[in-house]
Amino acid sequence: MLAGLSREIRFLIKDRGALFWLALAFILSMIAVSFGIGEVREQRETIATLIEEDAADRAKALENHEDWGSAAYYAFHLTYAPPSDFAFAAMGQRDSSPWKHRVRMLALEGQIHEADTRNADFGLVGRFDFAFLAASLAPLLLILLLYDLRASERVARRHDLLVATAGSPAKLWLPRALVRVTALALLLLLPLWGAALIAGTSLSIIVQASGIVIGSLLIWWLIAELVSRIDASPSVLLTSLIGVWLALAIVVPAISKAVIEASNPVPNGGEILLVQREAVNDAWDLPKEATMEPFIAEYPEWSEYAAIEQGFEWKWYYAFQQVGDQKVAPLVQQYREARLARDEQAGIASLLSPTSLVERAFEQLAGTDAASMIAYEEQARDFHEQLKAFHYPLLFPEREYDPALLADLPRYNPAH
Repeated sequence: MLAGLSREIRFLIKDRGALFWLALAFILSMIAVSFGIGEVREQRETIATLIEEDAADRAKALENHEDWGSAAYYAFHLTYAPPSDFAFAAMGQRDSSPWKHRVRMLALEGQIHEADTRNADFGLVGRFDFAFLAASLAPLLLILLLYDLRASERVARRHDLLVATAGSPAKLWLPRALVRVTALALLLLLPLWGAALIAGTSLSIIVQASGIVIGSLLIWWLIAELVSRIDASPSVLLTSLIGVWLALAIVVPAISKAVIEASNPVPNGGEILLVQREAVNDAWDLPKEATMEPFIAEYPEWSEYAAIEQGFEWKWYYAFQQVGDQKVAPLVQQYREARLARDEQAGIASLLSPTSLVERAFEQLAGTDAASMIAYEEQARDFHEQLKAFHYPLLFPEREYDPALLADLPRYNPAH
């Protein structure tokens, strides 16, 4: 076996076509991880800058107020989902879902569903990251390396002689294919390992990611091996393998996506925003009781302060902001459940497509999958509840204004 591997390595070094595809794999891997490292660095710098600006802006906004209501109204609070140490390899949903918001004590759902993605167009065209390379392009490169191992020998009329000399087909074709698959895997993974060291990625994630890449290549090696056993010309075999690749990498995912979206309709975020704003705007013209009754039903601890005796009171204002959230709560829940259902079904459908399976696996490792972005939205909601827990005890009993207490305002702390 070792002699066969040594022989095939020498043959590979002389094969200019194979060396071209291997060099291309290495270059593409370098480009993919470089783009990813750059994007993650930019997002972290953006977050660091926004944290400083947010604190300064809030401190300025809280100056020269005389009541709790106006202090709460003008103070913004940054919430964000920082990229993980492996996000450079798979940006995933971070290109199409908001990962930062500045929220106030106003109705929250409208603030969450105002898209804040600088690169929203990537949600349509996709990003060239390592996950895309490993899932979609690496199999194609593997096909180009393996499709004509047998067929080229048949065309040259050396096939039977080589098999007879080797003693068995396995002793001939296994070392030849193994050398090429191993070389491709190493040239894909070396840039990933280097980028992971730069990013501080944990060894566990590096090992899992490497296993995903190797496992994917083994699956496509098996597919190429089965097809290449057909007694046909190299061009026919290449066309057949590319057809298999198109089916598994493009057609199956596209059909699965269409079926999943049709079976799990998701409310439009703009619809949630519109319904909430209408509810908030209508509250100005409704009797005060129409606002305070549903609010007290949700927060009964403030029932003794529910009476509104003046034309405008801050506690009434923030109560109808909360009621606006309550009115869209069923729609928000439907939106969340439909997205989770789509994601769950997409996970099942990915079992039919190695490319989808690899991309989803990388996104889960990187914390850039749909579930992670939904989790960030929940963190923003939890923080908004903290803001209400701070302000309501000041607003409803109408405590005397003391700006020193604002030093205890909640601080957003992202979950990692």
